[in-house]
Amino acid sequence: MATATIQVRMDSALKKETEAALKSMGLNMSTAIHLFCRQVVNQGRIPFDIVAPNIPNAETRKVLDDALAGKNLSRSFSTVDEMWDDLNA
Repeated sequence: MATATIQVRMDSALKKETEAALKSMGLNMSTAIHLFCRQVVNQGRIPFDIVAPNIPNAETRKVLDDALAGKNLSRSFSTVDEMWDDLNA
């Protein structure tokens, strides 16, 4: 089987973290990339879910900003009974 060389550019810190994680699995970068490509061919898709990082959307960001600014908060209560009275009103 003929082989081909590929080059990949990535952040050096990410490369080090990836190599360490792969080493703990008994793999090197070349083998991991080969496995990835084989699974792309076998499955006809990226072989894992691609998800966005846990970044709040605009609505959530506004609520968080309001809370930090003390806006739109529920009123505070001195006692639990006072809270229950307000909830049952």
